[in-house]
Amino acid sequence: MNINERIRQCGVIAVFTLDDAEKAVPLAKALIGGGIDVMELTLRTPAAMEALKAIRQEVPEMLAGMGTILRPEQVDECQSAGAAFGVAPGINPNVVKRAKEAKFPFAPGVANPTNIEAALELGCGTLKFFPAEDSGGINYLETIAAPYEHLGVRYIPLGSVRPQNLGPYLKSPHVLAVGGSWIAPQEKIENQQWDWIKGTAQEAKKMVHSIRGE
Repeated sequence: MNINERIRQCGVIAVFTLDDAEKAVPLAKALIGGGIDVMELTLRTPAAMEALKAIRQEVPEMLAGMGTILRPEQVDECQSAGAAFGVAPGINPNVVKRAKEAKFPFAPGVANPTNIEAALELGCGTLKFFPAEDSGGINYLETIAAPYEHLGVRYIPLGSVRPQNLGPYLKSPHVLAVGGSWIAPQEKIENQQWDWIKGTAQEAKKMVHSIRGE
């Protein structure tokens, strides 16, 4: 199973930020326990790399990617730390080119047709739709995705996607999976509420099965 198939099968990617690397492993285990086996750890804190390494070593069944990759050298750092894929909020051609050189699966962020065409020009076929709801939500995504459908482009919407609006996204043939920051909120991580996170992951996974009928 390739990365895109694995991501689609999961349906919801747990997206979070960690300030304390020691919380990485119990968090990843809680997500796995709830049926979510794909995560995006944002590269916004000094603890991120150490957290990624710990998850790769102690929870190898988790497909762990890194988000907020903004500079070419971060591609190398993330790949060396064991990240399975990378994500960015926008399109930096130098970052995308470095990811291509390193054969590192990478999804740049897009919000309009110009962004999509820039990403296609750089050889990207899996794109992050960000910020999803603030850009116009699923109706807007369906509109801008239509001209490129024959190219097999797939999107991962992130940004105010919640259980309340999850259905239309997951029903779309253009959507590979959604990014779910509601699954592991910062406050719940800080308070080490692993059972709560596991339960939320379970509910998210149930919704994926119910919505997609799989």
